[in-house]
Amino acid sequence: MSNVEGTTKQSVIRRIVTALERIYGSTTQRLNDLTRRSHSSFRVSAAFTLIELIVVTTVIIILTGLVLSTVGYVQKKGARARAETEIAAMSAALENYKSDNAAYPRDPTANTATDRLNSRIMGDSTTTLYSAAILVLYRALSGDRNLDRAVNASDENFNIDGSTLSPPLTSPPKSYFTFKPNMLSPADQTQNIQYVRDPFGSAYGYSTAYQYDPNTGYNPTFDLWSTAGLTMNPPNPDTITPQWIKNW
Repeated sequence: MSNVEGTTKQSVIRRIVTALERIYGSTTQRLNDLTRRSHSSFRVSAAFTLIELIVVTTVIIILTGLVLSTVGYVQKKGARARAETEIAAMSAALENYKSDNAAYPRDPTANTATDRLNSRIMGDSTTTLYSAAILVLYRALSGDRNLDRAVNASDENFNIDGSTLSPPLTSPPKSYFTFKPNMLSPADQTQNIQYVRDPFGSAYGYSTAYQYDPNTGYNPTFDLWSTAGLTMNPPNPDTITPQWIKNW
């Protein structure tokens, strides 16, 4: 979030708090005055105070809604900023992987996961294809080929798609990127990895579809994106992918 946006949000919240303090002080003073009035004027004053309380309650409800919407906006902006940072970091790690392996992480068997996930038409990040594709990236970058959250000799037996290697590697796979715990699903550290999670709780998208078929995907290298919590396939005309956080 930029300094200007942060200052604006702080200013809005400060004004709301000030308004609530004024309302609280006015209402407290009114109630104090009411207790000092004679019994004969109590009913008129009480009726007037009840109307005031209704108005005050309505104003508080409106202000509460404004506060909640402001908090939601700030949280969403924070999630988008984090997704942009994570995509940039993973992209840099993919370049390092390519330098060592002469290719970006891709299905050992063509058109099964990363080649098959087409970012042009597939937007539902809850599907098993999204999970399968991002796990290819995870295994390649982390070195954790068996998805047990550790890199050791047992990972020598697996390829980046999880298939068995024969013969196995002669040493544990190299790690190119350290995934933070909040990037991995499930959150339970004792369970195997199911997918790399974006800040919105969904699987990141990773695709090499363009390499398999130039009529699919966007980048000749790889597509890496977050659907920003959306689960709709892009329509025609496309109004969905412009809302994603992506590397194209």
